[in-house]
Amino acid sequence: MPLARSLSMTSLNGLPQWEDEDLPVEDLLLFEVSWEVTNKVGGIYTVIQTKAKITADEWGENYFLVGPYFEHNVKTQVEACEPPNPAVKKAMDTMKSQGCQVFFGRWLIEGSPYVLLFDIGSAAWNLDKWKGEFWDVSNIGIPFHDREANDAVIFGSLTAWFLKELSCQFDDKPNIVAHFHEWQAGVGLILSRSQKLPVATIFTTHATLLGRYLCAANIDFYNNLDQFDIDKEAGERQIYHRYCMERASVHCAHVFTTVSQITAIEAEHMLKRNPDVVTPNGLNIKKFSAMHEFQNLHSMYKARIQEFIRGHFYGHLDFSLENTLFFFIAGRYEFSNKGADMFLEALSRLNFLLRVHKTNVTVVVFFIMPAKTNNFNVETLKGQAVRKQLWDTAQSVKEKFGKKLYNALLKGEIPDLNKILDRDDITIMKRAIFSTQRHCLPPVTTHNMIDDGNDPILNTIRRIGLFNNRTDRVKVILHPEFLSSTSPLLPLDYEEFVRGCHLGVFPSYYEPWGYTPAECTVMGIPSVTTNLSGFGCFMQEHVADPAAYGIYIVDRRFRSPDESCNQLTQFLYGFCQQSRRQRIIQRNRTERLSDLLDWRYLGRYYMHARHLALSRTFPDKFEMEPSAPPKTEGFRYPRPSSVPPSPSVSQHSSPHQSEGEDEEEDERYDEDEEAERDRQNIKSPFSLGVLPQGKKKQHGEYRN
Repeated sequence: MPLARSLSMTSLNGLPQWEDEDLPVEDLLLFEVSWEVTNKVGGIYTVIQTKAKITADEWGENYFLVGPYFEHNVKTQVEACEPPNPAVKKAMDTMKSQGCQVFFGRWLIEGSPYVLLFDIGSAAWNLDKWKGEFWDVSNIGIPFHDREANDAVIFGSLTAWFLKELSCQFDDKPNIVAHFHEWQAGVGLILSRSQKLPVATIFTTHATLLGRYLCAANIDFYNNLDQFDIDKEAGERQIYHRYCMERASVHCAHVFTTVSQITAIEAEHMLKRNPDVVTPNGLNIKKFSAMHEFQNLHSMYKARIQEFIRGHFYGHLDFSLENTLFFFIAGRYEFSNKGADMFLEALSRLNFLLRVHKTNVTVVVFFIMPAKTNNFNVETLKGQAVRKQLWDTAQSVKEKFGKKLYNALLKGEIPDLNKILDRDDITIMKRAIFSTQRHCLPPVTTHNMIDDGNDPILNTIRRIGLFNNRTDRVKVILHPEFLSSTSPLLPLDYEEFVRGCHLGVFPSYYEPWGYTPAECTVMGIPSVTTNLSGFGCFMQEHVADPAAYGIYIVDRRFRSPDESCNQLTQFLYGFCQQSRRQRIIQRNRTERLSDLLDWRYLGRYYMHARHLALSRTFPDKFEMEPSAPPKTEGFRYPRPSSVPPSPSVSQHSSPHQSEGEDEEEDERYDEDEEAERDRQNIKSPFSLGVLPQGKKKQHGEYRN
């Protein structure tokens, strides 16, 4: 038997490397299978799209993404080309000769990975036969009416067929690794294992099917994980067959991974297997060449949002925009799962605190959650028209004033300010002021909602009474449509809008990962998350004092809803107490955390999963070093030694600290020193768990 080659990971400048030089990637082929390859449905598309570059850099021409063929997606995203690997081409030709349409090309995203796309419609005539074969190997029956599940059977059967045709051409090498994402791709894994194909398989669940359904039903999910009758719950929701497909995929895979520690706990109870590796989701981080360019962008886009506010609140603009903070929540309209219910309740309590303490801070909160609408409402459009009219009036008066001033100065005279504005100018300005009079409150929504009587956000606003009154220090705006730079109301893309805000608030109850707070972090915008989101758990592991770095983590797991709401309110109130200087310091710290979310760092977890799969599938060729697997708590950012960024972190006896105290703390802050310390931390050696001597871990026993 040949000597097994040792697999382990090292990190060079944050980029994972193969340690064993005798194991060239040329000896391996990697296929990543997902229904969302070139096909945007949800968050998995973002995971695969952003991860493609680092995987393509590692695997080169031996990395292939496998997905479904949809003509409208391919026309805009894929460039057709011939497969570089003759074995791949031969397998495709075999399938084409038997009536299946297979498309090959490069996906036009960063990294330009190869994609292999199967036309589901061209193979649909095999559906009954393939459903029968799937029943024979798994005893899972697929209902005729569930089109999504039927498509998954066709897609999985085509994937397994391709892997069989490919592996038949190889003797000893190259070895094949196939990574399947979510239950829609799982049929291919189940069939590959049942046919005993020489393929190392990995299955990743990004959220369990049953978990999402149960949380949407407002069930106390995390405190009753061990109490659910899984089969009964899946059956009552008519997803039993899908649940069986997901669970079978999990148990058939050589290596099972989830995207976060909280989802790992969920999977242990819902799917009855502990994940072997936790593979957190990352982003492609692009650093600005200028150190604080992101601060300049914040200032620029904040001014654009302020322009919208001037129009929306015309006639009621009795608050200072310089002392106004912009908070927002964004995502799918899942009222409870996304935490919009708790956020609104916390805003009501925040409004009370700000009014009681007579603070000069005003908070404007945006809800960016798409819902069914007719169009923009008239009052919102009128507000922007009035703002533009006032601007034009001010410009025309300014121009006349400027000419008179210029002429007077040319004559060497100081103009009489009482005469420089004539009666016509005064009349124009009076008419402009009268046009801003408003006999109704500024609207809480920018659109006409189709079913506003049953809309949960609007009904909660009615209950708590946040109607944008003059006395309210918290103003609410529901924007039930995704943002666009072409909008006549708020002409900003989502990224530009986020950069212009001060705080993103995402108090989710069910969030396997959470890309929204992660996107805030890489843009240098503080955010609120929870210990029930994958992102929140990840930050708790890596950062000793997350709040100091602008990541506020609400405890929704071990506290009652009322206690969690009070904690969220305190976070928001503490943020409102910060000085401008403290907010700038905090944004600098938040932006430095972006290194943690870079695929160049997080890609190592996927690498470890592939190494583990190879060692389990081909134990005579590959073995894992005893130091594996890596733990997600690779390092922790220490608490900054300088100025506390928020009064909520370091409480004072009075609501407002003295200016002398503020200045003293500012002197202790050294941006360059803190940044250098954080840069050193990100390069720290990766923490590896050591296997005790004499004990061999069994399949499924590896923990993160």
